[in-house]
Amino acid sequence: MEAIVIGDKIARARKKTNLSQAQLAEKLFISPQAVGKWERGESVPDIVTIGKLAKILGVDLNYFSDSSQSIEAETGHAGADDTTQTVNGSDSPSAERRLLTNFNGSALAETDFTGVSAQKRKFIGSDLHGSDFSGADLTGSSFTGSDLHDADFGRTNLTDCSFVALDLTNAGFNETILVRTEFSSSDLSGATFRNTKLVDVKLTTTDLKKTIFENCTFSGVDFKSSDLSGLCLDGQTFTGVRFDNADLKNASFKGATLKNVSFRPSFALTNRYYKTLKTISFDGAKMDKLTYAALKGVGVDLSKVTTI
Repeated sequence: MEAIVIGDKIARARKKTNLSQAQLAEKLFISPQAVGKWERGESVPDIVTIGKLAKILGVDLNYFSDSSQSIEAETGHAGADDTTQTVNGSDSPSAERRLLTNFNGSALAETDFTGVSAQKRKFIGSDLHGSDFSGADLTGSSFTGSDLHDADFGRTNLTDCSFVALDLTNAGFNETILVRTEFSSSDLSGATFRNTKLVDVKLTTTDLKKTIFENCTFSGVDFKSSDLSGLCLDGQTFTGVRFDNADLKNASFKGATLKNVSFRPSFALTNRYYKTLKTISFDGAKMDKLTYAALKGVGVDLSKVTTI
C-alpha cells in the first residue's frame, strides 16, 4: 500500500513541476522505466533517492507520507493543522487518532519506544536511527523510506509489519517476533538476528551480504531476489524456505538442517546460476531427500551431507 501512495505522490509532484518521467530520470541518473515503476507502485526508491526526489520536486520528506498534502487537496485548506480540530468545543477524537497513528517525516533519532503498544503505526520518511523499540508491540506497523540504522528491535513484536526502502544497517533483532514480516529493498548490512524464529517472512531484493544470523529458525521464509552472497547460515534450521533468484555465491549452510527447501529459480536454470549453486557449502548439513535430490540434480557437492 505504501508503494502505491509514494508512487502517486511522485507522479503528482513531477507533473506539477512539468517534468516528464524521462527528465526526472535524467536528473537522478536512472532509467525512465525505474520512475515508471515507482509511479505504478511496483517498487519504491531507497532512502537516499527519496531525499534527492524531495529536492528535485521541491517538497520535503513529509510530503511522501500518506496523510501529507492529500488532506490539503481534499479540504482545500493548505497549511491547516488537522490535529487541533474541535467538535463542540472539545478536541476531535479523529484528530487524536491521526496524531497517534502516523509519525511520518518525524525527527525521532534515539527515541525511547521500549515496551510501547503501537499497532498499525506508520513511519514514512522518518529519522529513527538509534531508536529503541525493544519489547514493543508494533503489530501491523509500516516503515518506508526511513533511517533505522542502529535501531534496537530486541523482543519486539513485528507481526505483519512491513519494512520498505530502509537503512537498517547495524539494527538489532534479538529474540524478535517476526511473523509475516516483510523486508523489501532495504540495507541490512551489519544487522543482527539472534535467537529468532522467522515465520512466513519475506525478504525481497534486500542486501543481506553482511547480515548476521545466529541460532535462528526459518519457516516458510522467502528470500526472493535478495543478495546472500558470502552469508554464513551455519547450524540453523530451514523449513519450507525459498531462495528464488537469490544470489547465493559462496554462502555457507554448514551443519544446517534443511527440509523442503528450494534453491531453484522461477526462470530456467542458467549457466551462471548453476555455477553459483556449486559454490555453496553444505558440509555437515542434514536435509530431507527431496531437497537433497534437487541439489544433487544440478551438480552441487553433497558428499558431506546426511539425508533425514
